Amino acid sequence: MPSQFAHSGFQHFEFEQVPLDRDVFLMDESWIADWESAYLDLFEGQPFRNVGYISYAAVRQASIDALEISWYPNIMDRFHEVSVLLPRAAFVACVDVYDYDEKPHIFVKSQWLTGIHLRPYSAFALVDVIGVKNALRGGGLSGAKLIALRDRIDLLADATPGVAFVSFADSLLLKANWFVGQHDSEVNYSYEPETLIRLIPQVAAIYQDVLGMSVYATITQGVNEYEDKSLIHRSTAGGHVSLNSLGLPFAQLLAIDEAARGAIRSKEHFPFELYVDEMFFHSLRFKYGFDKHAQPSAPYIAPMSSTPGKYYCTTAQVLLENLDSSPSPIRSRKR
Repeated sequence: MPSQFAHSGFQHFEFEQVPLDRDVFLMDESWIADWESAYLDLFEGQPFRNVGYISYAAVRQASIDALEISWYPNIMDRFHEVSVLLPRAAFVACVDVYDYDEKPHIFVKSQWLTGIHLRPYSAFALVDVIGVKNALRGGGLSGAKLIALRDRIDLLADATPGVAFVSFADSLLLKANWFVGQHDSEVNYSYEPETLIRLIPQVAAIYQDVLGMSVYATITQGVNEYEDKSLIHRSTAGGHVSLNSLGLPFAQLLAIDEAARGAIRSKEHFPFELYVDEMFFHSLRFKYGFDKHAQPSAPYIAPMSSTPGKYYCTTAQVLLENLDSSPSPIRSRKR
């Protein structure tokens, strides 16, 4: 227990006993003294002073090494949830003021909090062609067609500089980076997942035009551990290409794809054009009145998560017809 917060009005929680599945605030350890002082003044009947900056969150699981946290970078114009891990070494204290209408504050190391605000994050879409085996058996995938496909994807990629395109002829990986930002930095909030949704019909049209084949896609988003802000890295000679991302997002995409294939085989749901991880799905800016919770969904086992994941089954047309096209009130707003 830290030497601060000795007053009986404060309630302390050890690392393993932090409140689960309820709203908490993440706060930089640098604000501990000022925050405590503000409440000590309040206990003495003085007006309360707002101190410091908070990040909205909820703790989902506490293990020996880390807290699994749902972090909410944006709750103003979209429900944006990101799963992050708070290592024990970055935890300072968890304090509640139970006699007042307050949420538990988890004070964390400055470096960790700055890191989650300033590091790059990524959104991914994996587009797969339907019926590749039959096309190969029937000789429908000629070298000329595949080169024509590559050329068309080149044109789309050149017209979409904020997205990386990595193709394998019968599949295509799309990656877009985004940032949260922080109040004292030059990094701005830049999350716009709708970009990938708008790309799907264009990609589908290319595969249909060139190969005469349909596609489906899985989509997710999450933490990117690389500090390199570029979408991809190429070695000097070009022989090495790095996506500047850990394998976890791909494991998540593949887990959703495997779950969807199994659900289709067992007739739990029909084939759809899009299978979208629930965090990505709920983060989209939908029009008022669109009941996103009523859309078809199914469970999957999410890698590195203590709770089962869920994906939504839909089409690009349904999403595009229900997206809110009005300007975002916090677009590029610093956090």
